[in-house]
Amino acid sequence: MTADDSYDRLDDDDYPAYTMGRAAEMLGTTQGFLRAIGEARLITPLRSAGGHRRYSRYQLRIAARARELVDHGTPVEAACRIIILEDQLEEARRINAEYRRTTSRHTAGI
Repeated sequence: MTADDSYDRLDDDDYPAYTMGRAAEMLGTTQGFLRAIGEARLITPLRSAGGHRRYSRYQLRIAARARELVDHGTPVEAACRIIILEDQLEEARRINAEYRRTTSRHTAGI
């Protein structure tokens, strides 16, 4: 890997750049919380060659949303389910919008 390759990854939301300790520190939570949302299959961190969990910025945003729900009294498992359902709803809305665009173009004869 060259230095240029490393710099390209700085903008990659999916690059697993953060250790569990650093991720927990950034989120203001515990490593146990990260393990719990992993066990609930909300996020699946990648593993380093040594077996250590590594988190991406995208995963940290999801974990932050879970922490927000938990901080407001939602049990961890329920928070994870809510986030999964929110994600599924957003995907369904995206598909519906694309379908409407395609249908309106077809109807208009484009």
